Amino acid sequence: MGVTAPSYKGFRSPAEIISHCVWLYHRFPLSFREVEEMMLARGVVVSHETVRQWCAKFGQTYANALRRRLPRPGDKWHLDEVFIKIGGKTHYLWRAVDQDGSVLDLLVTSRRDAKAATRFFRKLLRGWRSVPRVLITDKLASYGVAHRRLMPGVEHRRSKYLNNRAENVRREVARNEWITRIGGRYRSAA
Repeated sequence: MGVTAPSYKGFRSPAEIISHCVWLYHRFPLSFREVEEMMLARGVVVSHETVRQWCAKFGQTYANALRRRLPRPGDKWHLDEVFIKIGGKTHYLWRAVDQDGSVLDLLVTSRRDAKAATRFFRKLLRGWRSVPRVLITDKLASYGVAHRRLMPGVEHRRSKYLNNRAENVRREVARNEWITRIGGRYRSAA
C-alpha cells in the first residue's frame, strides 16, 4: 500500500511554502501569527488565517507521515505514574519510556488501580504493535496485575531504583505544561 502525497491542486501558493508553514506550526510551539511573521521575514506574504486553513487541511497528513518514520522503540520499557492536578482534582499521569528516554505513550486517569494500569498497557501495545523484552516499573501492585493479564511472557522487574529513566520524563512534561500555560510564547520582562 503506497503513501499518497497531499494534493495542492487549487491552492495559489507553491507546495513548498504550504508544507513549510505547516511544518513550522506543528514542529515548534508557534501560533499562526508567529508563522505568518516568520514567513514575512523570508519575503513570503501569507495571512495567519491561511496558515490555519493549511494546517487544518494538511496537518493530519504530515503527522501520519512523521509517525510512520518514527524509530522502533527499544526493548526495555520503563513505566511510571505521577500525581497531577487538573481543575483542582487529583489525576494520575501514566508514562512509558524506552531505554533511550523516548516517550512511548501517556495516559491520564482519575484512578490508580489495576483497571487503569491494564488500560494503559493496552493503549501502549496497540500504539506500538510490539512487545518489550523487559518491563521496568516501581513496586505498584497494579502493574503486576496488568502484566500478568496482557504480557505474561515479558520479564518484569520491580524496583524503585531501576525506574529513574521514567522519573526523568517529568521534566519534559513540566516544560510542555509551562509552554501551554503561557500560550506558546515567551513573555519578556519589558
